[in-house]
Amino acid sequence: MLGIEPASIRSDPEFVALGAGNLLPEGTEPLAAIYAGHQFGSYVPQLGDGRAITLGEVEGFEWQLKGSGLTAFSRFADGRAVLRSTIREFLCSEALDALAIPTTRALSVVGSDEPVFREHRETAAVLTRLAPSHVRFGSFEVFHYRRWPELVRALADYVIENFYPELRDSPAPYLALLREVVARTARLVARWQAVGFAHGVMNTDNMSILGLTLDYGPYGFIDAYDPGFVCNHSDETGRYAFDRQPTIALWNCYALAEALGELVELEPAREALGTFEPLFRQAFLEELRAKLGLETAQDDDAILLGDLLQAMELDRADYTNTWRALATVTLEPGESAEAFASNFTDRERIDAWLGRYRARLVREGSVDAARRPRMDRVNPKYVLRNYLAQTAIEAAQRKDFGEIARLLHVLRNPYDEWPQYAAYSQPPPEWARHISVSCSS
Repeated sequence: MLGIEPASIRSDPEFVALGAGNLLPEGTEPLAAIYAGHQFGSYVPQLGDGRAITLGEVEGFEWQLKGSGLTAFSRFADGRAVLRSTIREFLCSEALDALAIPTTRALSVVGSDEPVFREHRETAAVLTRLAPSHVRFGSFEVFHYRRWPELVRALADYVIENFYPELRDSPAPYLALLREVVARTARLVARWQAVGFAHGVMNTDNMSILGLTLDYGPYGFIDAYDPGFVCNHSDETGRYAFDRQPTIALWNCYALAEALGELVELEPAREALGTFEPLFRQAFLEELRAKLGLETAQDDDAILLGDLLQAMELDRADYTNTWRALATVTLEPGESAEAFASNFTDRERIDAWLGRYRARLVREGSVDAARRPRMDRVNPKYVLRNYLAQTAIEAAQRKDFGEIARLLHVLRNPYDEWPQYAAYSQPPPEWARHISVSCSS
């Protein structure tokens, strides 16, 4: 993407120094950005890039270092990142990109033996993160709540000019911006829900104005299906539970609309926000129809999908493996359904559902041989389960980075069959139940 030869990264001492935050290319003017945000529903008037520094732009991407030291917005912290958190962001942002989910990208991690103190003593690392822009909903909020409308307008003009140029000639460009961000956010969260991804901390300062997945802290992919899954140990009230993500995304869009209040009229803004729910519902149903292997839309599809999800919840079926196994079901009843049905304990209920599913396939003239590869292209075999990330982290802490390389290779090809890496598709072992991730993760 950037025109850098991958083989040169490890061997080039200048690249390592750059990735560690110890080298500034000539002409760069590093900056840390100010923003604010609603954190767990409460407004915090000043946040900002406490441990992130943007060096400049390369091939249309902002080149940002995360964890390279103190900035103007570090507050009481040290501006550092730990190896654990950088590996988690490195792996997950690349995994989501391979799942066709809009996200920031991770170019490199540079580790160090320098001590950093969180819950306990850890070692430091610096992540190089890429995105067309790191502007957030909270970037607008900080100027709105300080009553600096001219800076809200300046920022909106910058975003439109650089990232939404098609809106420049709109009769109401700021309203058009709000409407587009609402649409992108709705589609983003629909993709999260479809693959079972929980962000964990959907504060407005973690919401991208471009509809990207931004800031990887206490995220998690669902293992045993639980719609109320809370991946963040710090989220004591379950505000950011998996099934609340669409609601919170809309809440955050309201916060953005409030910040744009000097630029957009009230009723048109309400109308724009009103598009979120139907857009999300449409996108989510499209995602799940594809996961079912359906090529047409019928009125009772939502009931069929809802009953499957309810069965998965009641039987604690593994979310990723159950969807993947569904592709093996054929139109003729028989042993073809065993790989799928074995994920459930109530076989009578799931057999009844399978009868309705097969009838639905017959109604649209589905063909087994064509449907299975189509489903395998949308139902991943591999996702970044927390125990896989933890295993890679623990190896890296011993200076063994081979597990990161192997896992990254599989996660970048999540729909393929990798017999030699079949273990990566397994549900978490018993020891993984004790893994806890929080906002410091």
